[in-house]
Amino acid sequence: MSRIVMKFGGTSVASLERIRAVAAIVRREADAGHSVAVVVSAMAGETNRLAELCSMAGEPAPALDARNVEYDAIVATGEQASAGLLALVMQNLGYRARSWQGWQIPLNTDRAHGKARITNIDDKDIGEAIDTGEIAIVAGFQGVAQDGRIATLGRGGSDTSAVALAAAVKAERCDIYTDVDGVYTTDPRLTKQARRIEKISYEEMLEMASLGAKVLQTRSVELAMAYHVPLRVLSSFDPPDAPGPGTIICDEDDIVEQNIVTTVTPDFDEAAVTILAVPDEPGRAAGIFTALAGANINIDMIVQSASREPGFANISFTTKEGEVDRAVKLLTDEQSKIGFSSLQSDRNVAKVSVIGVGMKSHAGVAATMFNALADKGINIQNISTSEIKISVLINADAAEYAVRVLHEAYGLDQQQPAQV
Repeated sequence: MSRIVMKFGGTSVASLERIRAVAAIVRREADAGHSVAVVVSAMAGETNRLAELCSMAGEPAPALDARNVEYDAIVATGEQASAGLLALVMQNLGYRARSWQGWQIPLNTDRAHGKARITNIDDKDIGEAIDTGEIAIVAGFQGVAQDGRIATLGRGGSDTSAVALAAAVKAERCDIYTDVDGVYTTDPRLTKQARRIEKISYEEMLEMASLGAKVLQTRSVELAMAYHVPLRVLSSFDPPDAPGPGTIICDEDDIVEQNIVTTVTPDFDEAAVTILAVPDEPGRAAGIFTALAGANINIDMIVQSASREPGFANISFTTKEGEVDRAVKLLTDEQSKIGFSSLQSDRNVAKVSVIGVGMKSHAGVAATMFNALADKGINIQNISTSEIKISVLINADAAEYAVRVLHEAYGLDQQQPAQV
């Protein structure tokens, strides 16, 4: 029997009615003869509710202490409830099913409570269990640290739990069930022309996840790519007897025909900071970004330009909108040390990216992007690139329009995307 891992997100297990619908999907795979392990998230909104209770009782501290440990003990109960409820429903349907918590597998982590990383998974007990026909229902998002306490993997960690478990048990595939029926050429809410993608590479999916796409958590895609775990994104809202084809996430070599551009991905959770009149000499930029790194503030697009004053430069960067106030305060406190004249922030920005492994071997992708935006009067503030991605920072008010413009410019609204 082949082993498969199935993962269901919060919207998929949001109520007992939804959990019964999930049970019907799990039943389909078990009846097909698979050895099945299921990873579940907490019911939609439950983790937020538990985190709010923790906040009311006393916020977890930034460094590891008893409050972080208790925070993990509290928020992990959401997934445990989902696992137990699904196991009960499966048992009522006549199946052998059992809930598993992270420490029972065990799924071992480091001691970074609240954002723990998986160190290893012992697949012996759970592998033997599912091969005897038991359906293992695993509480996602959690493991056990070296101190023997529950450690959670951070928001979206159930995706990571599922992929790591699939790698450990050498599953044939890992199916991620959510409220969408696959990965699309762009957000379908922004254009009716968005199309579901049949296959997408790990690299492309990783870029999408890191750029704000909410389909999969970034660490889960990294794990899948490292261990060559085939992923499939499906909708748990499709009828169990007629599941949709979904989207397969796999190695680039497994995709017969590569598109030049596969997706257009917007990220509205951006803010820009510009530091004016920084002395143009070695060590000044290092001081800025060392200070930001020390405060765990992630930055993305960086541009240095000449200042109007000779011997000085302006440095701009982007960060998440929720981090911009901290970044501004930190840099203001460091102003005399860094030596800049002033700084300004802008929350009314968005990042729009085009992604595609075909960029590696095709010229003209950037020209198509810049010409399409220029023709519509959309000004570009910052640019960043990778081997398979071009991102631009633009005014947030123009972002949705820019997505539609680029989606059409690259032919993504057609069955066969246009060449550039």
